[in-house]
Order: sequence, then C-alpha cells, then structure tokens
Amino acid sequence: MVELYLIRHGIAAEPEEYPNDADRPLTDEGKRKTRKVAARLSELNLRFDLILSSPLVRARQTADILKTAKLSDQLEESIDLASDGDMEAWLSWFEQWRQKGDSTLALVGHQPNLGNWAEILIWGEARGRLVVKKGGALGLTLPGTGSPVGRSQLFWLASPKFLFVP
Repeated sequence: MVELYLIRHGIAAEPEEYPNDADRPLTDEGKRKTRKVAARLSELNLRFDLILSSPLVRARQTADILKTAKLSDQLEESIDLASDGDMEAWLSWFEQWRQKGDSTLALVGHQPNLGNWAEILIWGEARGRLVVKKGGALGLTLPGTGSPVGRSQLFWLASPKFLFVP
C-alpha cells in the first residue's frame, strides 16, 4: 500500500497582481502559516519518500518549506501537478514510482485539482465535493498493485487551522 498526501500550496499573492499565474508567490503570511503546518506535520512524524510539486512558484515554495522541515530528502517537480495538470500522465508516472518500492508520497499542488484527483482515486469520478484548503492536507491509502482509481481510501483531511494554532 502507498500513503499519498495531497497538500495544497499556502496563501499566495492575488491573481491580479501577477500577469502570469505561474509566477504568483506565497505571501509572507502564506510562508509563515506553511512553516507552521510543516512543523506540525513533522511533529506528527510524517516523512515522505518524495515530495512531488507543481512547478508553479507558490507550490514550489510550499514544497521547499516542507523539505526544509525535513519531511523528505527528495523533491521533484512535475508539470502534471500544475493547475491544468494531467492526472492520466501522473498515474503513469505513479506506476513507475511505485515499482521502486517507495510507500509514502506527497503531492503539492492546486485546488480544484487536488480535490478532484482525490475523488477520482476514491470514487472513480470527480464529484466536486472535496476541497483542500490553502496549506491543508488530505491523506489517501492507495493499493499496492493495480490502478488506484476508485480503489483508494481517504484516511485524513485537515485544514490548516486543525494543524496549528494561528
């Protein structure tokens, strides 16, 4: 089995402040809260074999904070996790990653993708009901073999306010 954590990027600059959405960074508040979330995840003894991040600045900054908190030694980027990411391509990547024998993976990305992907993994279809808050995390257990679509189980959903005291 694989534990998959879907982590949404922290609070970012407003879209109208940046002509290119991919360039929007975390705000100072977003960095501060993300560091608190990362510290709490560390206190909960979470460790990831790999943190896979969207290449968009706000997600990459979030992933860097998670790595700095020693939640993983490995950090990679994947265009599949961008806000217009391709789940089918990610599933292909995931199958190859799973073959290496690793068992704990964190994806840092965007809403609504993370919520939709979780629903597809759990129910086989996106229902638009799961929302991962900025700086929040969702945990799924994926089967050790075969397609995880429609065969995964939700075991954890935490908004940032439940991960730290502001």
